[in-house]
Order: sequence, then C-alpha cells, then structure tokens
Amino acid sequence: MKTSRTLYKTFSIIIWSILTFITLFPIYWMILVSTRTPVELYGKPNLSPTFFEKIYWKNYTKPFIDGVFGDYLLNSIIIATSNALIVTILAVMATYALSRFKIAGAETIFFWTMTNRMAPPAAFMLPLFLLFTKVFKFGDSTLFDTKIGLILLYCVFNLPFAIWLLKGIIDGIPKELDEAMIVDGANLFTVFRKLIIPLAAPGIAVTSLLSFLFAWNEYLLATTLSSVYSRTIPTGLSEFVTTTGTEWGTMAAVAVVSMLPALIFLALVQKYIVSGLTFGAVKA
Repeated sequence: MKTSRTLYKTFSIIIWSILTFITLFPIYWMILVSTRTPVELYGKPNLSPTFFEKIYWKNYTKPFIDGVFGDYLLNSIIIATSNALIVTILAVMATYALSRFKIAGAETIFFWTMTNRMAPPAAFMLPLFLLFTKVFKFGDSTLFDTKIGLILLYCVFNLPFAIWLLKGIIDGIPKELDEAMIVDGANLFTVFRKLIIPLAAPGIAVTSLLSFLFAWNEYLLATTLSSVYSRTIPTGLSEFVTTTGTEWGTMAAVAVVSMLPALIFLALVQKYIVSGLTFGAVKA
C-alpha cells in the first residue's frame, strides 16, 4: 500500500513537472528572443539566459518609443479595463435580480443570454462589420475603428458569460441572510451593497479578471472592426510579419510588454481566484 502511494506521488510529480515545463518554456523562450540581436536569432539556438548588460534594448525601444505600439498598448488598457468594469457592474446587478426576484421567464432569459457564446466569433464578423459601418451611424461618424465600439462589442460577448459565472455564486448565498437584514430595517440597496457584494467578492474578482483577459487577448474581432485609431496590441503584432521577413526580436519584446498589464491585474485579484472559482460549486 505504501509502495503504491509512493509510486502515485512520484508519477504525479513527474506529470506536473512536464506540464509546468510545457507551459512555461514558451514564455522563457519568448523572453530570450526579445533580448537577442537579429544576428544572434539567426545563429545557433542558445537557451542560456542573456545577461543584463547584453540585452538588445532596441527591440523594446523601437516599437514603443519610435513606433506606434505605445498607442496600441494604451488602447488595449483602455478597452480591456473599461470592458471589465462595465461587464462586472452590469453582471452583478443582473445576476442579483435573476437570483433573488421572481421574474417571469427568468430561466428563458438566462438561457437566451448565453446563446451568443454558442457560436464562434467568426459567425458574427460580417453582421458586426455592417452594423459598425452602415447601421450605427451618427452623422458622418460610425462605431468602426473606435474604442467605444470595441468596448461595447466586448461587453455584448462577455456579459452573458459573466452572468452565468456569477449566477451560481450569488445563488449560493443563503436568502435567509437577506431576510435577516431586511427584518433589521435594511433596504434592498443596503442588502446588495453590504451583504451580496462582500460575500460574492471572490467571484466578482474572477469575473473581472476573465472579462479583462478576453478583451485583452481578443484578435479576430479587433482586426475586423479597427483600422488605425483603435488598434490593440494583439492586432499590432501582425505588423512584424512582412514579405521581406519577420522581426522576431521586436515581436517577442512587444509580446513580453503586453503580458505585464494582464499579470499586474492578475496579481491584484489572485487571492480571490481559487475561492471565486469554487464558491457555490458545492452545495449542502
């Protein structure tokens, strides 16, 4: 029995080590590529880390200081942050209503809010392009190639998922707690602010993170519905692939920098991740 446990533990460690290596090695290689000169990149592959004094900083300065990628990075931050904020606020309020009030056809409403996640984004490309360029017109202006257009678009796609994620979490908060506060004289807004939000905070944090990451990493819709002024980091990476070659070092440097805001956002909410994903999953 003891031997079986030892073998199982050893096997688990080996499997997790392999999975960790498969996950982290591409990131390590990307960082290495971002520090090398073009000559080094086309030479013999070298997996040893680059010392600080030998880092080829031009890979970082060229796109962000001399190029337009600083604007792309700012666009991504504005779009992803605004999307996460709007989606989280609307999802919490909508989920509270669906969970606590008797709304006619609530289950049907909940089902149909999820339908736009059942089809691939490519299926919406042509209708969305026509809406952004022909239908939603305000004088001579349209939603095409605007940050507000992408923010609203990502809200449409993220809101159903956020409602679905938070529904189980808020359902897991006993209604008796609401009733106890109301008996003590609290109104619905006070219950929502002082009870529901604090108890659902882990789930709210996870919802914000996932909404942020979706908008931050999304490529297909951003490429189709932006041109110059609202381009994001993922769409800009394709500029390094040209008919004359690929600027691997600069592309890797931009990819490394583009990871930082997402990692910072993750660090801010990481303590809620595990509890948020498991809250409401098991009911007595």
